[in-house]
This record gives sequence, structure tokens and C-alpha cells, in this order.
Amino acid sequence: MDIKTSLVYQIAKLRLRRIEQYASRAEDIQTEQLRHILGRAARTAFGRRYGLTRQTSYSAYSSDVPIVDYEGVKGDIERMTLGERDVLVPGACQWFAKSSGTTSDRSKYIPVPYLHLKDCHYRGGGDALWLYLRNYPDSRFFSTKGLVLGGSHSPLPLSGGKTFTGDLSAILVEYMPLLGELLRVPSRKTLLMSEWTAKMQAIVREVTKARVGSLSGVPSWMLVLLKEVLQATGRDSITEVWPDLEVFFHGGISFTPYRNTYASLIPSERMRYEETYNASEGFFAIQDDPAEAGMLLMLDYGVFYEFIPLDELPSSGDYSGCRALRLEEVELGKDYALVISTLGGLYRYILGDTVRFTSLRPYRIVITGRTKHFINAFGEEVMVANTDAALSEACRRDGRARVSEYTAAPRFYLDEGKGRHEWLIEFEEPPHDLNAFTSNLDAALRALNSDYDAKRYEDMTLRPLSVEVAPSGLFHRWLEREGKLGGQHKVPRLSNSRHYLDALLALAATPSSDL
Repeated sequence: MDIKTSLVYQIAKLRLRRIEQYASRAEDIQTEQLRHILGRAARTAFGRRYGLTRQTSYSAYSSDVPIVDYEGVKGDIERMTLGERDVLVPGACQWFAKSSGTTSDRSKYIPVPYLHLKDCHYRGGGDALWLYLRNYPDSRFFSTKGLVLGGSHSPLPLSGGKTFTGDLSAILVEYMPLLGELLRVPSRKTLLMSEWTAKMQAIVREVTKARVGSLSGVPSWMLVLLKEVLQATGRDSITEVWPDLEVFFHGGISFTPYRNTYASLIPSERMRYEETYNASEGFFAIQDDPAEAGMLLMLDYGVFYEFIPLDELPSSGDYSGCRALRLEEVELGKDYALVISTLGGLYRYILGDTVRFTSLRPYRIVITGRTKHFINAFGEEVMVANTDAALSEACRRDGRARVSEYTAAPRFYLDEGKGRHEWLIEFEEPPHDLNAFTSNLDAALRALNSDYDAKRYEDMTLRPLSVEVAPSGLFHRWLEREGKLGGQHKVPRLSNSRHYLDALLALAATPSSDL
């Protein structure tokens, strides 16, 4: 490490020793978190409703407080957005993260009180850096600038200017600690611009001459920025623009479909990638070991975790009767729906993500998909983790193909009682042979998912999947039309309905003069 980075890293050593205790004290740490959460909940209307105190046992908490999704807590949150105090958290909550997960037709507003921001989100950002420095002692992180890409914020309607909403990334920028402010590019003013196209242009102007050493953001949107930087500078690679670039802290979507594209844009042997699991609701996991695909579940961020076995999750959306497991009850290799209780005022809240444990000492997870974003039209139970991996394998076999975006949905042939999966793929680089690519994609998916393979056997239930090539920029245009451009918004990879796929196909067929 250079002198600056080495000096700052000394601060991290005590914190790293605490993280090392995750392997031996996980259950104790989680019990401490639950007590802290319930102690604060006791001072709220929610806590009084269920008789919660710091001494409430997990058994009582799990039997008295139902598991809910956003609809189950929406009424309380709406009261908070109007300035009402002591609803889900003690006192008032000024900031609400507008749902920046998978694109939907309805916005969600997640409370982000400052305590949760500090103890969860900022602690997660710090730990991601400390773990990176521990793994790469040759880093010169603090001698360079960190390029951050995020959204914007604005006052909430009807709040009288008392409460504000925006992407979580914008809220993080608003309260960025001093050290982060000194290292970050672009400026706060530029980063919080609301009009995405103008913001991208301003960011490019600011960052091309900076000594950038790290990137932080969502892979899809960071890719858009990097291409703009190359176009503005006339360089062939990002390594030529920023020779000191060493790490990309990424999250929000799977990095698998983008890995080859980033390797092409940043052909540096020193370039590293660290995955984080940071959502509007909280910061949950960090890739602590570059040799491990799983991310370390962060246990002392004011978050208490529970897990519903995915095969027990009701399709009705009524989770009140679900059996939730504590951390010590989970098993390797099984998919679970993640349930969280947080200092941010969410109690037994089903997040919508599905995870699978890759190790138990310490607890590491991979994100396998969304509880509502999968394809199971024929009993095939295809998850995003399956399609990301199959796509990566098809690209590997082709040797040239690189994917920018994709979505897939079922097609039904009612007269035959059969169907197929239809894919819409926007390529960064097209395959040598689309038919061969499609065949390889189908074969890879069969190898990865035994249920899909069974339905594909002799085309009994499912025909071979099909691939439609999307025109360049289609997904970007659709997000722009829906008012979802920028931040962490994205089109769902998979859906059991054809809503998103048909909307994208219709847009692709629309003459540009009509847009």
C-alpha cells in the first residue's frame, strides 16, 4: 500500500477483527441485533400495537408479528411521509428511498432514518473497502478518486417540504462522510442532477481528467458511463483513460452477463471486482473472499434475518402462515426468501429477493433471483441465477458474443398444451451464429436446471427456447419512456407474464419518428 492508504487502513483493523467473529458468534450477534431493534420499536406505534419490548423473545416476536410485504406496511409508511412521528421508528423520518430495485408500475418508499443510514449503509460501504484492502495490500486506493454513479432526490408531495425521496444512492451522497466527499467524483451538484442525459454529459466532463482508482454503482448504468467516457476521450480502453483504476464495487444486478464486456473495456491485470448486496432496505452482504462466489452475510448492521424456504412460499402473497427459519436453521444449497427486521422500521418484511447459502461458517450467500421474477409457467422453476449462468456459458461457447441486457417470458401454444421461453437479448457484441448461440443457451439452461430439462425432454412440455435480438438501446429507451432512466432501475430479467417482453417488442416495432 502507499502511505496514505496504509495509514487509513490502520483504522480498519479493529473492525476486521469484529467481522472475523461472524464465523464463531453469528447467532449471538444476531440476538443482539434483534434486542436493539425491538428496544427501539418499543418506542413506536408499531411496537405498542404488538407489545414489543427489548426483552421480547424471538418466539413471541415471530408468533405475534406477521410477515408482510410492502402492502402490509404501506399505510404506516404513508403516515411517516406526511411527517407523523413515532410510527415505525422513534421520532420523525425525513428521508425515504424510492424503490430502486426491479422496475414496477408502482413506487415504494422505504424509510431511511439516519441511524439506519449510519449503522447499516455507511458501515457496509466502509466494510466493503476494509475487506478489499485486506485482500489486496498493494492497493493505492486513497491516492486516487472514487467514481460514484447514482440518482437524484426531491421533496415528497403533500409533505410541506418535511420529507424527501430519491434513489438510495442520492441519499447516501446527501449525507456522505467527509472522507468520502474528499475522494469522490463527480461533484455533489453534478451527481444529484435529476435529468439523466444532462447528468451523464456533466459527469463525463468532470471525470475524464480525474485520477480515478475505483468505481461504485450498478453494472448496467456504469457501462453506459464508461462508453460515454471512451467516446469523449477517443481512447480504446478505460485503462488508457484511468491507468490507476483498480476496483469496481458493484451490486444491484448480477455481474455475470457483464463480466466479459468489462474485461474488454478494462484490460488491466490489476483490475478487481467486489460484489455487494446493498438495497434500499439495507446493506446485507459483501464478497469478502475473491475466491468465493458467495458474499459474507453482514450480521451487525442493525438487521435481523429470517428465511422462508422457497418451496413453502405461497403464491397468494399472504405470508402470515409461513414458517420462517432463523439463521442457524438454514441449509446449504437451498433457496430461501429473505425476511428482514431493521433499525429502519421494517419488521418481518419480506424483501423479495431469494438467496442460497454457499457456506455456514461463516454464512455466505448468493442471490438467486426474486420471489416474483422467475418463470414457472410449466413447472420448470427457472430463476435468474439459472439464466445468468446459462447466458454466460452460451457467450463462452460462442467466443465473441457479449450481452448488454435481456428479458425472458413464456409463450403458450394452447392448442398443443405446450410452450417455450422467449428471450429478448440486446447484445454488446452479436454472436457468430445466432442459431448456434440459441441452441447452446437452451442446452446450458437444461444442464443447470433439472426441472427445465425434464420439461424439455423430447419437447414434451417445452419447445426449445427462442431468441429475438433487440435493437441497440431498446432497454434504455423503454426505461426512459417509463420515467425510470438512471439510478438502479432495470427491466426484470424474468417474468411469468409477458407484460415486459411484449412492451419491449412493441417499442422495438415502433418507428423512431413516432417515439
